[in-house]
Amino acid sequence: MGTTALDPLDLFDVSSELSEEEAMVRDTVARFVDDRVIPVMREAFEKHEFPDHLVGEVAGLGLLGSSIEGYDCAGMNAVSYGLICQELERGDSGLRSFVSVQSSLVMFPIHAYGSDEQKARWLPAMARGEAIGCFGLTEPQGGSDPANMKTHAKRDGDDWVLNGSKMWITNATIADAAIVWAKTDEGVKGFIVEKGMPGYEAQEIENKFSLRASVTGALFFDNVRVPKENVLPGTSTLKGPLSCLTQARYGIAWGVIGAAQACLDEALNYAQDRVLFGRPISHTQTVQVRLADMARRITTAQWLALRLGRLKDEGRLVPTQVSLAKWNNCRAALDIARDARDILGGSGISAEYVPVRHMLNLESVITYEGTETIHQLVVGKELTGVNAFG
Repeated sequence: MGTTALDPLDLFDVSSELSEEEAMVRDTVARFVDDRVIPVMREAFEKHEFPDHLVGEVAGLGLLGSSIEGYDCAGMNAVSYGLICQELERGDSGLRSFVSVQSSLVMFPIHAYGSDEQKARWLPAMARGEAIGCFGLTEPQGGSDPANMKTHAKRDGDDWVLNGSKMWITNATIADAAIVWAKTDEGVKGFIVEKGMPGYEAQEIENKFSLRASVTGALFFDNVRVPKENVLPGTSTLKGPLSCLTQARYGIAWGVIGAAQACLDEALNYAQDRVLFGRPISHTQTVQVRLADMARRITTAQWLALRLGRLKDEGRLVPTQVSLAKWNNCRAALDIARDARDILGGSGISAEYVPVRHMLNLESVITYEGTETIHQLVVGKELTGVNAFG
């Protein structure tokens, strides 16, 4: 009985479960990442620069707001969006973060909670990459406790006056518009704060050792006057921003698989080329066990993500399932990146090889959009019915 060689990065042939359209999306983005992203990411990471010249190309492929119907958006399904995130993060978490924020944290709330005028103004421009957005929820003292937000807005005639600050905001200094969440006397509301509004300032956070190819900053609001036309009318509770985080976490659960695959691929190639004591290290039991464990983790993550995507497309996804996938897949990817870096020995700390860059990025990815502990407690609450937060 003959045997067919398996794909080391897809041992359970998850690819065969994809529709023709889903596979085409993945392959198109994979070619873009191979040809345009990977060649520039090492330098972008080293220089602490976002490769903004790629934004137009990303938009041209229909990757911004890809799940939205109409408004010049591609109208793809959830699995296709997941595959987009997977391939982009195989290049670098920074570029996937840009697409996640633009799609899940900015375009999604405008589409879900915005007025017809807000949708018409912002969504087509954002889909084309002509307008860039950021999402202001996290605060310096808040972190994992968004209910503790201090940013607030008060009515003043037909306008709102916004005060406060936000921290760790992707795209902060390059954004044309920020979706800012603030407490009001009428609940938690979302405001579209536009670049250039008096009292609004964005400052970049320097000296990061993670996500260096991504723009991260702080937002400050000093009596910013926001017209009523810039208030999202469709939500007035924390469920609004939390629903956006569910969308972003979904993409992350897929994205980190790409980073893990890049690290395993590098470790496999290195182990086959690196000769110690007269034989390649891939011929040793210890290295084979470690490579096999990486493949096991990737395979588990792939099936979790695919099932999650199918549930989302069927309208049956619940946030706890996203938490489980984000927790599992981020932990798997970070462990794989660390082990791949170790297998490479001294070469593992060099940017000539990808594991150390992915490892550093994943230290942020496992933290943002809910830390590992937060997602564990979300699952724990589901299992016990008891809220153990705080």
